[in-house]
Amino acid sequence: MAHSMTVVSLVPSVTETLIAWGIQPVACTRFCERPEIESVGGTKDPDVEAIAALAPELVIVDREENRFEDYQSLLRHDLTVEALDVTSLSDVSSQISRLASIFGIEWSYSPGPPKVARDLTAFVPIWKRPWMTIGSRTYGVSLLEHLGIEVLFSGSNESYPTLTDEAVSTLSADIILAPSEPYPFGERHLKELEAIAPTYFVDGQDLFWWGSRTADAIQRLDAQIETIIQKDF
Repeated sequence: MAHSMTVVSLVPSVTETLIAWGIQPVACTRFCERPEIESVGGTKDPDVEAIAALAPELVIVDREENRFEDYQSLLRHDLTVEALDVTSLSDVSSQISRLASIFGIEWSYSPGPPKVARDLTAFVPIWKRPWMTIGSRTYGVSLLEHLGIEVLFSGSNESYPTLTDEAVSTLSADIILAPSEPYPFGERHLKELEAIAPTYFVDGQDLFWWGSRTADAIQRLDAQIETIIQKDF
């Protein structure tokens, strides 16, 4: 298969990675933040009929990002679907290398050795009303642990635990790392979050998007965490 093949990406991380490789999808999701590319719905509610009408040579999904029923629907429309499965930093190399090989691209990545434990426990909220956080088998937890940060609820049986207001108010965390997505945490939430623990805003795409940005994202987050430690701990 060549670079000129028509591709639909239903994964924001993949859309960004394809474009970094010089491959522009014919369509992507509205969460890919690419207004110049046709949108075919969201990651959880893609317009399968619209995708089929484009007759792409390949549709790319991710097992965590997209729903299994949409994957099945794409297959029923006789579309060729490549399903990635990225739930940790270690998955990035194998999964993205496999994707690159489809396009005849050589790509490799190694995150390098993990950081020594920084003796910081972080709470990472990803939603409000209800509160949600990241747990086991998630890329975000894997990345932060690689950077030497212990993440509350990393040992949970759930990938994205839901918490009550009372549970959040009594959390024992050294810091809160509040990402810009999927919930847009910002200055208006600072007072509420600071009542729980010292709060720092982080780029949600650096924390949760993987692929072409991973290497630079790790460097940016590492530098931010080091600044936090040097300044406040």
